[in-house]
Amino acid sequence: MINLNNMTTEKQNTKTMNLDQMSVIEALKVMNQEDQQVAKAIEPVLPAIEQAVKSIISSFESNGRLIYIGAGTSGRLGVLDAAECPPTFGTPPEKVIGLIAGGEKAFTKAVEGAEDSRTLAEQDLKELQLKENDIVVGLAASGRTPYVIGALNYANSIGAKTVAIACNQHSPIGKVATVPIEVTTGPEVLSGSTRLKAATAQKLILNMLSTISMVGIGKVYKNLMVDLQTTNQKLETRALRIVMAATEVDMETAKAKLKEGEGDVKLAITMILLGSDITTAKASLEKANGHIRKTIQ
Repeated sequence: MINLNNMTTEKQNTKTMNLDQMSVIEALKVMNQEDQQVAKAIEPVLPAIEQAVKSIISSFESNGRLIYIGAGTSGRLGVLDAAECPPTFGTPPEKVIGLIAGGEKAFTKAVEGAEDSRTLAEQDLKELQLKENDIVVGLAASGRTPYVIGALNYANSIGAKTVAIACNQHSPIGKVATVPIEVTTGPEVLSGSTRLKAATAQKLILNMLSTISMVGIGKVYKNLMVDLQTTNQKLETRALRIVMAATEVDMETAKAKLKEGEGDVKLAITMILLGSDITTAKASLEKANGHIRKTIQ
């Protein structure tokens, strides 16, 4: 039997011992108060998150991939973050990948026993043809999920970078990974339900990893999503607003440059800032490895 006694995520929260007797507003208030502690709990591990971000940037710059892997809620959060990268940052789907124990069907329905298999994780990574220049981020609120341990062990064995995100200190996955991120979120309002504070912490950390690493490889100019993909009307409007905000041109000029750049936001901005044609803008961006800022310095 697994010993859960030392895991803070499994302990009872003394503030909610009578949760079943609270009024609705009392229960909501205590949940809100507990949730407010999550961001504060992450602050002490920012140096580890920084190290992880730098490792992700390094992998991207060597044509590697970012691969999230987890089970249950943790796995779903990784899949979610990966799915948001193509529309937000214009990355190809294979650049940031989310793997969940039990495969895609496990995203909406639990696959019993999948998280307990170390060999299944190795098999999943082999199917992706994991390489040395990739980085694997293992997610497990408990920090002990066998599937995640197996993934990190295999990644280490081929020389890939590894990161662990856990919500318990001195976790098994933290001991395996090159970069352990262990945030103490404490007992849940509903004992053991790590889809609550623990999941919120993991989501906040994933936000940091993907967003700041994308900043690091030139996917952002100022605080604007300059590699945004215009796949619907809302995003087309946002693209127009981004070009205007980045260059301070009027709407008609922005529209014209977007059209000239075939809808490429970054290209439109670069043409405007450099006062150049599309050929020169493309060459300048290529020389600057996609960083708009470097093209105008």
